[in-house]
Amino acid sequence: MKNKFINSKRAKKFAIVGALVFVFAPIFNAETNAQARKKTISKAAKKKSAPKAKTTATNKTNEKTKQLLPTLPTPSPSLSTLPKVTQIDALALKNLIERGGGANPKPLLVNFWATWCDPCREEFPQLVKIDGDYKDKIDFVVVSVDDLAEIKRGVPEFLNEMKATMPAYLLKTPDETAAISAVAKDWKGGYPFTILYDAAGAAVFTHQGKVDDEKLRGAIDKILTAQIIK
Repeated sequence: MKNKFINSKRAKKFAIVGALVFVFAPIFNAETNAQARKKTISKAAKKKSAPKAKTTATNKTNEKTKQLLPTLPTPSPSLSTLPKVTQIDALALKNLIERGGGANPKPLLVNFWATWCDPCREEFPQLVKIDGDYKDKIDFVVVSVDDLAEIKRGVPEFLNEMKATMPAYLLKTPDETAAISAVAKDWKGGYPFTILYDAAGAAVFTHQGKVDDEKLRGAIDKILTAQIIK
């Protein structure tokens, strides 16, 4: 009788254990499968991220290659595209100022300058602007006192940079001081030097050093107004 009771009790325990296994086995399997999926996804993500690392390494290599390559200089304008600069001597300068006594001359603005002169370079943009504003009303020429060696490169390259279109000359004579003094009595020997002649050839405005834009325009307007009144 006692053995039957023990066997019955054991049978109940096995039944309970079996029931628990039946209930929790699917849950355990689900968790196990979920973990397996996570590992698979993680591996796939690592594989996908690998090309990014490769791309980054490639970019770094390209950057290093660029740094090692020499920087090519910007090509200079060819001589054929640069503004023309005409060489003149003392006599040619005198004839340029007098303009050969041509009929119906306009007022003439002359600027003596050089590429090595900082004030000359600083004022040049405003001279280019004046040339554009008074294009059909006055004649305007610039006369460089640079070395003759600069007539094909230094001077025309600067004029090209400034987008200057006025006639340009380079004065070359044994005595530039005497040549300029012959056409500009008020010149003291410095640059830049600007002189304005009326239509009759008389100097009506002179300035040594960087010229004041307002004063120069005022002088030009004054002689143009005088011409209209006449």
